[in-house]
Amino acid sequence: MWPTPPFLYAPTPFVAAASAVAAVVLAALGLSELRGDNLAYSKFSRGGPGKQTTILLHKHQQRGPRLSGRAAMLLFYAPALTAALASFFAVPAAVAGARSRILAAALAAHFLKRVLEVLFVHRYSGTTPLSTALLISSYYLSTTVAMLYAQRLSQGLPDPAVDLLVPGVVVFAVGLAGNFYHHWLLSRLRANAGGDNKAAYKIPTGGLFGLVVCPHYLFEILGFFGFAMLSQTLCALTVAVGTAAYLAGRSYTTRKWYAAKFEDFPATIKALVPYVW
Repeated sequence: MWPTPPFLYAPTPFVAAASAVAAVVLAALGLSELRGDNLAYSKFSRGGPGKQTTILLHKHQQRGPRLSGRAAMLLFYAPALTAALASFFAVPAAVAGARSRILAAALAAHFLKRVLEVLFVHRYSGTTPLSTALLISSYYLSTTVAMLYAQRLSQGLPDPAVDLLVPGVVVFAVGLAGNFYHHWLLSRLRANAGGDNKAAYKIPTGGLFGLVVCPHYLFEILGFFGFAMLSQTLCALTVAVGTAAYLAGRSYTTRKWYAAKFEDFPATIKALVPYVW
């Protein structure tokens, strides 16, 4: 049996098995995004603006009912928000101890922010396949429940030798704030287009957009590693690494999309990590 790192609770067999399954699924999604076989939402939606000749959509996403962009994104996040809130009020003893309560509160804050952004910040022009919306919704819901359940199973286990709770609060807060700020910048960019051009994409500016094409993804990854530090379970760490792999793949393809669409796209702008990649 592999030794447990000093910053993690020793995983139960169930948590270890569930984490292994999650790692495989998330790695597959990340590789799919890197290959350009993107989940069909945002600029990679068939119903969205712009040419999609470089994007290979999943065949199952090209058929069936579609939702408006706003409705789809509400479906992405609302179930996970409900689960995080329910852990406090609807499920007895689902959260016990300071670490569990802080993790549940952070998850609720993250998804509440996302729901409020969907309602009041983001601007939409395309549609999203219902199948894609359900897939992403089930991902966020299942990982939220899994992280909370893994935390519940850690009750009574010896605490990790390295306590990351306080640094985790800081990392999560920075990720939350940075993600919101760059979403707001994107929203302003679309709003300033005006008139019939609100569906048109432009090269984003401001914040870290001068260095990377997807700083909002960079800060979202930071937020998920904040969850992992708050939780210190193998499950939460797996979710963070898997989410990073998926968003890294999507950032890579997003950069290719901008480079193909705009002749003046700066070659110095990286995909996700400033000055590196």
